[in-house]
Amino acid sequence: MIQEYEPEATRRATGERESSRASRGWWDRNADEYQHEHGSFLGDDRFVWGPEGLDEADAALLGPASGLAGLDILEIGAGAAQCSRWLAAQGARPVALDLSHRQLQHALRIGDDADSAVSVPLVEADAGALPFADGSFDMACSAYGAVPFVADPVRVMREVHRVLRPGGRWVFSVTHPIRWAFPDEPGPEGLSVAASYFDRTPYVEQDEQGRAVYVEHHRTLGDRVRDVVTAGFRLVDLVEPEWPDWNTQEWGGWSPLRGHLIPGTAVFVCERD
Repeated sequence: MIQEYEPEATRRATGERESSRASRGWWDRNADEYQHEHGSFLGDDRFVWGPEGLDEADAALLGPASGLAGLDILEIGAGAAQCSRWLAAQGARPVALDLSHRQLQHALRIGDDADSAVSVPLVEADAGALPFADGSFDMACSAYGAVPFVADPVRVMREVHRVLRPGGRWVFSVTHPIRWAFPDEPGPEGLSVAASYFDRTPYVEQDEQGRAVYVEHHRTLGDRVRDVVTAGFRLVDLVEPEWPDWNTQEWGGWSPLRGHLIPGTAVFVCERD
C-alpha cells in the first residue's frame, strides 16, 4: 500500500520561479476538489469577490453593470472563469487567464454545459508575463487570483498597467493582511493573535525533498498600497467586506464567527492614469 505524503507546512523564503511552479502544480492537482467543494457557491456565471459573498452585481467595483457592455476586460487568475462569464452576460468582452491548465479545463466544462451562447476566450499564462499587447484592455480584475501567490506582486501590477488603456480600472481581491497574524482556523482558536503581522516570510507547503508544492505570500496593507502606486496606479478605494447574515458557510479559515469580528478579504480598486 502506497502512503500519500502529507506536505510539510513551514515559513521560508521562496522566489518567483519556485512560487510559480508550486502554484501551477497545486491548482492542477486540486482543481477538481476545489470546484466540487466551492463550485455551488461560486456559481457558473457569478462574480463574487471572496468567501464573504460580496457580489460584483451589488458592489459595482468595476462600475455600473450597465456600463460594462462593449468593454475589453481581462480576468487574471480566472480559475473556471465564473467571473468572466458574468461579465460576458453584461455585454463585456472578457478574456479569462489562468496559470492552471486543469482550472481552464473546468472553465471549458462549465461553458459547454451552460445554457447560453456566451463564449469566453481562455488563455493559459503567468500573470507576471501577460501575452498581450500594450493597451489591450479597458479593465482588469482578479478575485483571489494570482496576486496572493506571486513573489513579485509589483511585476504583476506593472504588467496589468501595461496592458490597460489610459483610465483603465484594475480591481483585485486578496486575503486581508491582518488575517496573517491569526491562525487559519474558522472557530474560536482562530481569534487569538499567533504571529507577527509584520513577518513577511512566505507560507510554504513542501514535499519530502523540500520542494514547494504550495506557496502564499504575505504583504501588509501598506505594502499592497505601495505595490499598486509603484506600478503607476492610483488607489481609488479599499473595500473590506463585512460578513453578511445570510452567509452561514465556512471556507477554510473564513467563517461567520470570524467574519463578524475581523476582515477576511481586502479588495483594491485602482485606476491607471
